Amino acid sequence: MNANWVKVIIAAFFEIFWVIGLKHADYFWAWTGTVIAIIISFYLMIMAGRELPVGTVYAVFVGLGTAGTVFSDILFFGEPFQLAKMLLILVLLAGVIGLKLVTKDAVEEGVEE
Repeated sequence: MNANWVKVIIAAFFEIFWVIGLKHADYFWAWTGTVIAIIISFYLMIMAGRELPVGTVYAVFVGLGTAGTVFSDILFFGEPFQLAKMLLILVLLAGVIGLKLVTKDAVEEGVEE
């Protein structure tokens, strides 16, 4: 896996934290952590977008972040488990994985395949 895709995955991981933080932060340090997660998340996404197609990067970023947020709500915040919701998340993840698989990584100049 290309290092830029790793950046997208890490960015999505931090997206989960800042989305949860936007809902649950109610004191200074929680808001500070939320802002730091936003900065890290968007920085990594922007860096990956310099080498990969931006539309695909954004779709993968949002898809993974959405799935992670839904799973976190169920595991940590008592959101009820709904089979229909899980099936739709699986469809979303299948689309994200499909986008990743059909998107070519940037080829370095001077390197022949």
